Amino acid sequence: MSRFLLTRRIGQLLVGLFLYGIAIALMVRASIGVSPWDVLAQGVSYKTGIPFGLVTNIVGLLVLAFWIPLRQRPGLGTVLNVLLVGPSAQLGLWLIPQQTKLWAQVLLFAAGLALLAIATGLYIGPKLGPGPRDGLMTGLNARTGWPIWAVRTAIEVTVLVIGWFLGGDVGIGTLAFALLVGPLCSLTLPFFAIRLPQPAPADAALEGELEGTAEQGPGLRGEGLSLIHI
Repeated sequence: MSRFLLTRRIGQLLVGLFLYGIAIALMVRASIGVSPWDVLAQGVSYKTGIPFGLVTNIVGLLVLAFWIPLRQRPGLGTVLNVLLVGPSAQLGLWLIPQQTKLWAQVLLFAAGLALLAIATGLYIGPKLGPGPRDGLMTGLNARTGWPIWAVRTAIEVTVLVIGWFLGGDVGIGTLAFALLVGPLCSLTLPFFAIRLPQPAPADAALEGELEGTAEQGPGLRGEGLSLIHI
């Protein structure tokens, strides 16, 4: 792997993670509903007083801890995802004002959802490891044999219900996110995907370490990277 290609992959990953946090902040400030994981982060933030961005980091770390019994290996992108999305979201919340007029709320949410789709393509495109929540889903799929859609639905319904009871923002935006994020990301994922040359044997181990796939079973690697959530 050339140094230029590695630099490009890491640079695109960092830009994607930064924009992902800003996209979350846009949807939060729209106040018409957010994604299930953000509903959970909001609810915890409301109940504890911990800033939303820091809660996002903490939730990511807790999810990552579940990788251990599932024998999942994090990649560089996984670790940076846990560390960077929360601060980026908190910065966005500081910069973006709260919206109260419906037309502005809808526009802000739409902008956030579109930006999130772009950011998803950017951070998954370098193939440096799935987000912590994706790894949880693929790990449970591998260990239980449940289909990905069933595992994903079970996890997201659970966190949505918990977040709602804690006071998180569930609304029309939550439904819009569920219906639209997949189709939008299906457009951005191939657009921003980086085609990697076949690594030489000497580079294969390094490639596996960066992607966090060295010890994963066949088929799991691609499945993890094809999912949408962080």
